Amino acid sequence: MTQEQPDSLPLVRVERSSGVRQLRLVVHATDFDDAVAFYRDVLGLPEQAAFEGDGDAKVMILDAGRATLEIANSAQKKMIDEVEVGRQVSGHIRVAFEVDDVVLRTQELADAGANILAYATKTPWSSLNSRLEAPAGLQLTLFQELE
Repeated sequence: MTQEQPDSLPLVRVERSSGVRQLRLVVHATDFDDAVAFYRDVLGLPEQAAFEGDGDAKVMILDAGRATLEIANSAQKKMIDEVEVGRQVSGHIRVAFEVDDVVLRTQELADAGANILAYATKTPWSSLNSRLEAPAGLQLTLFQELE
């Protein structure tokens, strides 16, 4: 059965396992070119699309692979900071990327301008994690699954 929407477009019901099809993290970068060079060229996120608009408006969408939304309470946030860095350093949002070689990628990102907060550390959950402050004001965790 089809119901009419106010603008006369038919309402089509589609069965899905989830109402969400994509997670897109939108980051404001005051130095757009620097952020693009860091995340696309150094970290290696492939460009999916790029658009320009009036008034020098620019956006680039980079493919970061599979996305998840990790929601942590205050105690978990504190514990992760202690394990990865040894002190409380994270803000409201931290972006984590799974990579094949944490040690190498951490150094590459540092060479490209990221500030290393903590070098690779083995975690209780069997991963090797490092922490960096990166362009566009993002704090990053790089992690490599060990098992």
